[in-house]
Amino acid sequence: MSIKYMDIKEFQEFGYLQELNRQFLHPLGLALEIVIDDESGKAKLGRIWDYSEDPEGMIFAKGQIDALKAARVQVAWNEKAEARIKKFGFIIQDEY
Repeated sequence: MSIKYMDIKEFQEFGYLQELNRQFLHPLGLALEIVIDDESGKAKLGRIWDYSEDPEGMIFAKGQIDALKAARVQVAWNEKAEARIKKFGFIIQDEY
């Protein structure tokens, strides 16, 4: 099976970046950034912001969360969750 890749801009526009940051990285005090190249306009992964020393982590500024993106990712999550539970018996792998 060959690996398929998603365009970084598509990853951002769908809502995966927002939700990765909001639901996982921000509570840990981290954030993944995407950078748009000034010349080509192409999106690429940037750096990881590290505020992990802050006990409360990070949050988006008020009004910065896109509810449509959050809903799209939740629908995708729910669809995968159902299939993963059926096939594996779990959603998030807990075996180490």
